[in-house]
Amino acid sequence: MSISEQAAGIGALADPTRRALYEHVIAQPDAVTRESAADAVGVPVHVARFQLDRLVDLGLLDAEFRRLSGRSGPGAGRPSKLYRRTEKTIAVSLPPRRFDLAGHLLARAIERSADGTPIDAALRDAAYTEGDAYGTRVRADPAPDPAAGGAPERALPRDGSAAPEDDAEQELERIRHALAGQGYEPRPVDDELVLANCPFHDLARTHTDLICGMNQAYVAGVAEGLGCRHLEARLEPDVTRCCVVIRAEDPPHPPVR
Repeated sequence: MSISEQAAGIGALADPTRRALYEHVIAQPDAVTRESAADAVGVPVHVARFQLDRLVDLGLLDAEFRRLSGRSGPGAGRPSKLYRRTEKTIAVSLPPRRFDLAGHLLARAIERSADGTPIDAALRDAAYTEGDAYGTRVRADPAPDPAAGGAPERALPRDGSAAPEDDAEQELERIRHALAGQGYEPRPVDDELVLANCPFHDLARTHTDLICGMNQAYVAGVAEGLGCRHLEARLEPDVTRCCVVIRAEDPPHPPVR
């Protein structure tokens, strides 16, 4: 779910009836029927049905069907539609922040440091591996991303190699698409890509060397996963943007951890 979709879902709770129904549903220990929800907030059943289904469409609630009698087979009656809190995490941050990703990488780095590996090296390694995996997924299935202006024209080979006709300009477009999906807000400037937003901004301000090193390793891993051989992720701190800049290199070479 994109940031705009999440924001739309949360914004929908400004409607008092919808918010009351949502708050009732999430306060219950089990899924509830539209009838019980309507009764609890004092609205007609048809209003509750419309609003609850809207909350499901927006990703704020999950729906299921269940026979409340506990019986099955002929004569057991039709299953009732029930509503419960969604299992998905809904969080909106503008501009986009990826503290969930940072937490995941830091946890992996702590686990790896148990063998004596310095935490900063373990974090860079974890970030590169995660970025590589993400780039590989995008390469295999370059789904359209509105923030990136649509999908690339084609996917790269699944073995990780770049297509022979790819040049630096094409690779910059590929990684632009991939990083837009992670909230970096990449912008082409001449023969490089600057990242207008840092998904780890607050952490980077207070733990600059550690988090910026992680960030560079992650972006380099994405480039590797995409099979980009003409690009290098460089650490060039600037208070107005992300600390990483992606630049075309000639001759081409594999990204280095």
